[in-house]
Amino acid sequence: MKKIAMVLMVLILVLSMALTGCRRQTAQQDDGRIRIALLIRNTDEQFLADYAANVRRLAAERNVDLNVQDARNDQQQQLTQLQMLLQQGYRHFVIIPLITELSDQFNQLIHAAGGAAAYSNIQPTASSLRVGQNFFLASSPEFIGGSFQGGLIADYFDRNPARAPGRAVNMILINGQMGHPAQVNRRAGLIAELRNRGYTVNIVAEDSADWAPDRAQERMTAWIAAHRGNFNVVAAQNDGMALGAVQAMIMAGMTKTDTNDGTRLQVPVLGIDATADAIASMRRDELYATVLQDAVGQSRTAFDLMLQVANGTFRLGNPAAGLAAATSVIDEAPANDPAIIRQCYLVPFVPVDRNSDFFRNFPR
Repeated sequence: MKKIAMVLMVLILVLSMALTGCRRQTAQQDDGRIRIALLIRNTDEQFLADYAANVRRLAAERNVDLNVQDARNDQQQQLTQLQMLLQQGYRHFVIIPLITELSDQFNQLIHAAGGAAAYSNIQPTASSLRVGQNFFLASSPEFIGGSFQGGLIADYFDRNPARAPGRAVNMILINGQMGHPAQVNRRAGLIAELRNRGYTVNIVAEDSADWAPDRAQERMTAWIAAHRGNFNVVAAQNDGMALGAVQAMIMAGMTKTDTNDGTRLQVPVLGIDATADAIASMRRDELYATVLQDAVGQSRTAFDLMLQVANGTFRLGNPAAGLAAATSVIDEAPANDPAIIRQCYLVPFVPVDRNSDFFRNFPR
């Protein structure tokens, strides 16, 4: 039934666009400006807010007519927003979907209208990219992000071996949305890297905080009460949750005066994203380290892909914003599919501690 409903929806949309297509095409070209729409799941998250801000800046610099739609974490709302934009004549989309599975439905609708889309942060399915060569991944391999976080933890304990007797990492792990590609792959990369570095990983406690700082603070407060003295590191899958954990530890009195190990907390806390708030916390000797998920790099790549397609200059394998298309598969979907690998643009993660160029050069 779902497949039948999907086919009917596509047919209705195509018929609607055929009846009014001439009017819309004229509206698109009257002032000579390219039209691009940004569909984003929720700009309350700092990474997503940074991503949206950069797309707005790029659109202003290039005189692009940009339409930004925030779905407020509502799957049906995001689908409705796409349908509305298609009816208004938008054909080129930068998308951070609520869930991976939406990409199949989105790309069928966009393809039926002769459009294109580039996805960041939440990976599209490989099947959605196979819909056509104008559909792209412009994101970062999440397993690598997790492995960089694991490497920062291993570096910390290598320098402070007394804090991990027997090379045992007794971890509190704060997950994002369970089943989210970033949650699954960051966790796997984190644990794999620590084991590769010769550490035993014991998960003292873990749960999802759904990427939210306040939920992470609540969970961390409970874990401190239950497990104080039994964990030696806290790893959070984004900076917002890491900062929630930092606040819980400060309120619980888990601080020290000696910051020679890089933190005034009794136990190092690490995040992922390298947001401005995270860097500020590192400068206060609170958050120990993070991993840059490059909102600017991802958004610039996705935007440039849509600009090239809209201008008619895109050819399969073209660089986008200076980043080459992938040429070989990796172990993480959708870039594990050789049929669509040249549609994948893998923006690198970067580990960030106090010795990194990113930290030292970050604007104050």
